[in-house]
Amino acid sequence: MTAPGATTRPARSGAGPAPWRDDPYTRALRAGRGPLFLRRADGWLLPLEVERWLADADTADDSVLSRCRGAVLDIGCGPGRLVAALAGRGHRVLGVDVSPAAVTRTVRRGGTALCRSVFGPLPGEGRWTTVLLIDGNVGIGGDPHALLTRVAALLAPGGRLIAEAAPVEVDERCEVRLDDFRGTPGVPFPWARVGPDALGHHAATAGWTPTGTWSAAGRTFTELRR
Repeated sequence: MTAPGATTRPARSGAGPAPWRDDPYTRALRAGRGPLFLRRADGWLLPLEVERWLADADTADDSVLSRCRGAVLDIGCGPGRLVAALAGRGHRVLGVDVSPAAVTRTVRRGGTALCRSVFGPLPGEGRWTTVLLIDGNVGIGGDPHALLTRVAALLAPGGRLIAEAAPVEVDERCEVRLDDFRGTPGVPFPWARVGPDALGHHAATAGWTPTGTWSAAGRTFTELRR
């Protein structure tokens, strides 16, 4: 695993446009504010909480942080509020995100982060004690079953996953773009939205057992174990 406190520069890979890179998300992080949305082809919009992601961990986040044990992997860490908070609590913690701008923000906050996809090789595979999928990140890749199966390979025996479900009951896979209505929208990419019951269903089919569910500040979380 990467040593706590190490400064890790974003690794650039591939060429051409990609979601979360040099797009409305990057512009929002640089500006420090939204508006920012996920937009479906039919025009439906999901607001993204840029200001909350850039702020320090709040009370709902604290309910997650208090359940973290050992070495923590934050998948889709964004600008690093949870990584920084966990490091401040003495955890060995690594954030991974496909956005170079988000990784840079995390490092500036004193966290450790890599610019990687969760579906690519990651440090410490099979040795993480806690994995986080917060802020809708169970939707990464547009296939919750595939993501939950991948997370299982990252955790140590007896490890836990803490995932945040959508605040409404929904189970959908769709193609979306990032859009701030200030410039060119981002490129299309697959995404999923999963409510509490749907998360439980996908988790069960991937071999997970829920060990706790709770709500805080209008957000809903589930702790799962294999």
